[in-house]
Amino acid sequence: MIDFLIGIDTWLLLFINRTLANPVGDILWPLITDYDKLLVVRVVLACVIVALVWKGGRRGRTVVLLLIPILFVGDKLNSEILKEIIDRARPCHEVDGSPIVPGLHLLVHCGPGRSLPSSHAVNNFAVAFLFARFYPQYRWAFFAWAGLVALSRPAVGVHYPSDIMVGAVVGIGVSAIVIFVFRKMEPVVLEWLKKRKGTKQMNEVGEG
Repeated sequence: MIDFLIGIDTWLLLFINRTLANPVGDILWPLITDYDKLLVVRVVLACVIVALVWKGGRRGRTVVLLLIPILFVGDKLNSEILKEIIDRARPCHEVDGSPIVPGLHLLVHCGPGRSLPSSHAVNNFAVAFLFARFYPQYRWAFFAWAGLVALSRPAVGVHYPSDIMVGAVVGIGVSAIVIFVFRKMEPVVLEWLKKRKGTKQMNEVGEG
């Protein structure tokens, strides 16, 4: 059964990576897969974060605040725990000098990292879920972009389709849990701050 599923996974990888390959995709897929490394994208993302904090109101500031634990937890859980436990080699890696999946149309450097789950899928779906939760009118755009970035990983030849599927589930799960914990803690923290502020004001009146 496992061999059958691996066979389907490999077939889908080759279909996306080799059968659907074309000159336009050879240019676009590497740009999409590493979009966060482009200077113009980093500038735009920085401007978006500043705008959310400055003009986004409480909702915008909450999104920026939650980005930190979501990306931190997602990256640590995926890169340092799940990938190490599962220990799946990337399809572009070699064993004894022979490629694991022969005939890949490799468009980017394979990299030494493990394959399952895909960190690109984890991070992008985690962020997509966060933004979709607070800006539901644009959720289709957030998930469409996350899906496109995830799809770019088998398209460039460095991940199996199952890697991005599992990564999407992990990313959404991490984001959902962080948001849930925040929602539970938020009223408690606000009440504590309110009481602290009231106590401070009473002490100032007493000292006056």
